[in-house]
Amino acid sequence: MTAAAEGTDATPAAARGRGKALLQTEQAQGLALISPTLLYALILLVVPVAVVIAYSFWTQDYLTVDRTFTLEQYRIALGEPIYRDLLLRSLWVSLLVSVFTVSLAYPIAYYISFHGGRHKSLWLFLITIPFWTSYLLRVMSWKVILGYNGVLNSGLMGLGIIDEPSTALLYNTSAVVITLTHAWAAFAVLPIFVSLEKVDRTLIEAARDLGDGPVRSFLRVTLPLSLPGVISALLIVMIPTVGDYVTPKLVGGKDGVMIASAIETQFKRGGNWPLGSALSVVTMTVVTIMALAVVFIIRQAGRRVR
Repeated sequence: MTAAAEGTDATPAAARGRGKALLQTEQAQGLALISPTLLYALILLVVPVAVVIAYSFWTQDYLTVDRTFTLEQYRIALGEPIYRDLLLRSLWVSLLVSVFTVSLAYPIAYYISFHGGRHKSLWLFLITIPFWTSYLLRVMSWKVILGYNGVLNSGLMGLGIIDEPSTALLYNTSAVVITLTHAWAAFAVLPIFVSLEKVDRTLIEAARDLGDGPVRSFLRVTLPLSLPGVISALLIVMIPTVGDYVTPKLVGGKDGVMIASAIETQFKRGGNWPLGSALSVVTMTVVTIMALAVVFIIRQAGRRVR
């Protein structure tokens, strides 16, 4: 009787010992560390996206939501010319902003990385200064610069290039591209700088010892090795700019309206959440495909350069 009791008591004790040992493993500790973050991401990221996707398959009549499954909202989102045109314009503006931003950010990041010396941290600090102010203030400043009586028109008139202020600088797609390029410049500089910092300088010296000039060594060594930073910068700029509706609303006018403005209208003034959700899902899907295509094209170009 005593032996049986001891065997019965030993089993839970052994199980507790194994459980305690399991909790002390490196894998269990790692899961314990990421679990709060994972739960936070699920609540704030996955759940809202799931709700948007669910709404996109429903219909709404004023305040009444019909939860019957339907693809009507996607037929409207993909079939109506106005939404197709807005989506294509948004993708085109996003691509232009990404290319211009990275083209301007790369020389800055290259200079800081290769010629910044001991002042690299200072240069990076100076780049972030514009972000001390509100995003809206920066957009409004461009509205002042590009306005009819703005800085740019006054400067052009002072130089005698134009006789009267031009109205073509503001409230169009070009104004949206210029404003977004400035707004996202620092976000493109940082990943490119980090990628350039990882480039082994001895490889560049070896290329020059083998007869490559500065341009050839840059194209064959520095640029291919910094492509991960370029890809990151492109994605960091491209994905948010498609969904930006504040900048087009302030400086774009009717010629600079983008798909995000249509989505915002459906959710607020239009009162059609299912259609707004369908437009959001279509935009997210198209942006994902475009981002993957850009990554693939850049990687293939990098392999050909090598």
